[in-house]
Amino acid sequence: MPTSPHIVILGAGFAALTAARELRRRAPQARITLVAPRAEFVYLPSLIWVPTGVRKGSDLVMPLERFLADHKLDFRAASVTGLKDCGRTVLTDRGEIANDALLIATGGRFLKGMPGIERALTLCEGVAAAEAIGRRLSAMEGGNVAFGFGGNPKEPSAMRGGPMFELLFGVETWLRRQGKRDRFTLTFFNAAAEPGKRLGEKAVKGLLGEMRRRGIRTHLGHKIGGFSAEGVETEGGILPADLILFMPGLTGPAWAADSGLPLSPGGFIQADEFCRVPDTAGVFVAGDAGSFPGPDWLPKQAHMADLQAKAAAENLLLALAGKPPAARPRIELICIVDSVDAGILVYRDEKRALLLPASRLFHWAKRLFEGHYLRAFRK
Repeated sequence: MPTSPHIVILGAGFAALTAARELRRRAPQARITLVAPRAEFVYLPSLIWVPTGVRKGSDLVMPLERFLADHKLDFRAASVTGLKDCGRTVLTDRGEIANDALLIATGGRFLKGMPGIERALTLCEGVAAAEAIGRRLSAMEGGNVAFGFGGNPKEPSAMRGGPMFELLFGVETWLRRQGKRDRFTLTFFNAAAEPGKRLGEKAVKGLLGEMRRRGIRTHLGHKIGGFSAEGVETEGGILPADLILFMPGLTGPAWAADSGLPLSPGGFIQADEFCRVPDTAGVFVAGDAGSFPGPDWLPKQAHMADLQAKAAAENLLLALAGKPPAARPRIELICIVDSVDAGILVYRDEKRALLLPASRLFHWAKRLFEGHYLRAFRK
């Protein structure tokens, strides 16, 4: 390994920051540069609480100055546009950045090709979207609200359904507390007859049972055609909606097509079991930007991104030292489906799937973990 290699990390989300910590811990002499449009971290899991006022958007946006200083990281404010020299040079809108090794953790992006998609609000697009949902809900005295999520037809696992279940249950709780639940019809829609199946059979039954208990309607097993002024257009008919909250399927970063890297059918950067990009020396990927081997329920979530980032960082340093990779990320799904006043715990690994029923304990565990995670960024 060079005495002071230059390692470049693309992104400023969960995978990127976990990789930065791990690399600094293992390689104190390395020069590490973080590349992202802004020196800030957005705690996406808590966006579910913004529409109902449990959190303000500003609570979830963390400046990275302290983190960068604590871990002795350089920062380049730039947007990636591509790669060249087999990944040894990163192309950005603010110039080129050379590296000895590259870790890609820019995240994915939502598929926006569905007709009328502009009529739907997408929670995980960020703070602005979550705040817009809150404003729309607060302005409504009654009506039809439709909640749903989609997938990537070329890569079925590339979806993010958990936050939509949480948003659905959280809004239902909030409406009851506001005393206007009886003036709203809440409907959950999905093209699958058993949505959330990646969480496990028990989770599907538990989530659908929770919807029945709360008086939430379902419109399941009908392909979604698009959105209109009337509502959600499906093969099973039009689902009336005054407000549509929808999470589209995911694909890889826009610049990946011009990167020269191998891509999966769904448009993600291809990775092997060690988070390496095949046939590309010194280039690794972690988090939503990548397509990884594993079971069909392999989650696109922050916890899995952290596990991939740790393995990628270890293997990147081994590659710099001329050694073969050794670390494989643990395959694990952990999700607390929160409803503002309680939470359902869902766990899955390659041996078992577990669901624990709603409890206030899980809601507070989710809040405590948020505080623990964000402590590293607060001054």
